[in-house]
Amino acid sequence: MRPDDPFDDAVTARAVIAADGTLTQWSEGARLLLGHRPEEVVGHPAAELLADSEGPLPLPEDRWSGTLVLRHRDGGRVSVWVLAHHRQPSGDGPGEWLAVTPLEATDYDLPDDPLVRKAVFQSPCATMVFDQALRLRGVNDAMARLLGLPADHLRGLRPTDIGGCPQHGELERQLRHVLHTGRPHDMQTHMKARAESHAHAWLARLAPLTDRSGRVRGVCVTAHDFTEQFRARERLQLVNEASSRIGTTLDVTRTAQELADVCVPALADFVSVELLEPEEGGGEASGRLSPPVSLRRVAQQSLAHDTATDSTPVGELTVYPENSPQADSLATGHSIVASVPSGDLDSWLSQDETQARRIERFGVHAILSVPLQARGTTLGVAAFARFSQPEAFTHDDVLLAEEVTARAAVCIDNARRYSRERETTLTLQRSLLPRSLPRTAALEAATRYLPAARSGVGGDWFDVIPLSGMRVAMVVGDVVGHGIQASATMGRLRTAVRTLADIDLAPDELLTHLDDLVLHLSEEAGGGDSGPGEVGATCLYAVYDPVSRRCTLSRAGHPPPVLIPPHGSAHHLELPSGPPLGLGGLPFESAEFELADDSVLAFYTDGLVTSRERDAGQGEALLLEALSGAAGPLDETCDRVLNSVLVPGGAADDVALLLARLRGLPSSQVATWDIPADPALVAPIRKQVLDQLAAWELTDASFTAELVVSELVTNAIRYGAPPIRLRLIHDAATLICEVSDTNHTAPHLRRAKTWDEGGRGLLLVAQLTQRWGTRHTTEGKTIWAELVLADME
Repeated sequence: MRPDDPFDDAVTARAVIAADGTLTQWSEGARLLLGHRPEEVVGHPAAELLADSEGPLPLPEDRWSGTLVLRHRDGGRVSVWVLAHHRQPSGDGPGEWLAVTPLEATDYDLPDDPLVRKAVFQSPCATMVFDQALRLRGVNDAMARLLGLPADHLRGLRPTDIGGCPQHGELERQLRHVLHTGRPHDMQTHMKARAESHAHAWLARLAPLTDRSGRVRGVCVTAHDFTEQFRARERLQLVNEASSRIGTTLDVTRTAQELADVCVPALADFVSVELLEPEEGGGEASGRLSPPVSLRRVAQQSLAHDTATDSTPVGELTVYPENSPQADSLATGHSIVASVPSGDLDSWLSQDETQARRIERFGVHAILSVPLQARGTTLGVAAFARFSQPEAFTHDDVLLAEEVTARAAVCIDNARRYSRERETTLTLQRSLLPRSLPRTAALEAATRYLPAARSGVGGDWFDVIPLSGMRVAMVVGDVVGHGIQASATMGRLRTAVRTLADIDLAPDELLTHLDDLVLHLSEEAGGGDSGPGEVGATCLYAVYDPVSRRCTLSRAGHPPPVLIPPHGSAHHLELPSGPPLGLGGLPFESAEFELADDSVLAFYTDGLVTSRERDAGQGEALLLEALSGAAGPLDETCDRVLNSVLVPGGAADDVALLLARLRGLPSSQVATWDIPADPALVAPIRKQVLDQLAAWELTDASFTAELVVSELVTNAIRYGAPPIRLRLIHDAATLICEVSDTNHTAPHLRRAKTWDEGGRGLLLVAQLTQRWGTRHTTEGKTIWAELVLADME
């Protein structure tokens, strides 16, 4: 025994009984009362001390008090009042019982002060007084009713002897502190009166009692019921907690789960959140709904694990008939409280045997159903159930549930609106991106696009554009901002890039025209009055020529691409930075690189490498590491890059990634002739072309190719300027005829009149070829025409 918790005293008889009914401790007071020495009774069944029973001792589950007739050692019978309560030992085990009874002892009196006695025993509050040895010396009627014990039998007991309150051990420690310091102390406790079904919150005031000399002779404990204040504070705390914990994300399921988590166990033992199915056409329900109603469970939380596992699974659709709390609350538009013992649910449960079995199994006795409504829209219902809390739902509980669910309903509505708008924007974004990449002989490409996880869909885009002469353009861009406006701007810029690419502008010239377009878009968006910058974007544009194996790149404020050589480490290409699009007035520069076959170029937007958790430098290092092994399939490389570089939880900004493995065109598939400016030599040139097509085994295309070459060469000799060059390029599906000269004037298609001798050449070329066009070079221009070999078969 601890010295501050004496078991063997002569003031109170104490005995400890094990779970099997065996006596394990016997105090000196118990020996004085019944005459038995400890060695005579310890280890024996406690029931042997009963004078009139030969069966086992009936031990209480919590606390019991009453009069027992016990057997004295000398054979007599002793009738005593006994208080027994169950207590859990410090370690694991079934626990034990402490049985006590006070003896007639008055050795420890309080100060004989009439004012003190009047304050103690005539106080309207529940009051009790302990002496210096922490023995109970006085209890008024209010305290006796609270303890549920007779006041005339409690004299001499200690706080731990009384039981019935989980904080009696703490009370004894605080009593010792007041005796030692002489200063009053306040403590809070929860205690259920014996005549009531629910616990009350009590504020206990521990005040020292002193004699005339100022010496502390005892402690007065006065209990004040502040249950209403405590519950009001709990309600306010729950509302504050709900405002901070509900709606942390714009995710419907997560928000509904946060509502359920906040309310268990503070308001109910089980909470489920069920939402109405969206109506056809995307509409939502408003006003009252007539039963039966279909609700899909999106979240639930339970105080007992088996309740959650045996209830309706999350994601399941349930039809609630009339007279069910869920259907009635949606039909009436306000909260419904139902009590199982009163039969409020009999009509519903008679139609739903599954729900009836669940309610009976878990002992649910009260259900509260609150409709989820926000901005005039009915979203669903939140159901609260109690089975371990014995109290029914009160009016204050209903108000609290309505307050919390109202906050949650707004958050759920925000999440649904955001999800709907995000899906609309994402659909628009994906519709503006290429559905598939064109197949070209110059490269093999793979792409990935990921919308932002938190900030919404943005304006990132990518594209692969076939150009004349087997060349191909690659572009990646990023529009500033998020949402539908950014996606629409992205679509306009992507269309502009394709249009400018079709006229074969050099990369730096293309970005200059694109910069002008962004300036115009900014003025349309209202940036004209406050200066440019309302609309902004970055862009990287590259053109790869598989014949020369050279790639020309230019960027406008965009991250430089990463080059992965076939036998080398990944590194960034050094490009002139260039200003972002939309600033205006600043030049763009380009750089040209000769790249080996099977080199991989990686284009990306900054959402891939930047995040709140790390700076761009760390992201760039991870990207280079992930791209180091790009020798395998590009789709696998794309997945590896996203998994390695992106932070857990998704990117904070949109991510666009384009990988291109470059393939040069073999020289055997290219033929070039320098043409003298003599019309008489056109016939020999046609013959050389036919011979070359025969060597390539493309004789099926000979007739069309001969006509096209004849027309283009004749026009170049007649209207162009020397030197003139003819080039033929082919792959498995395409034959391209190109004629270059140093005259910058481009031909145009026209329709000849009936008696005109000329003007039909380009019309003939346009009819015979898949497409044709002109591209300007620094030396002049090139007229080209493309024939699809599949059409020649």
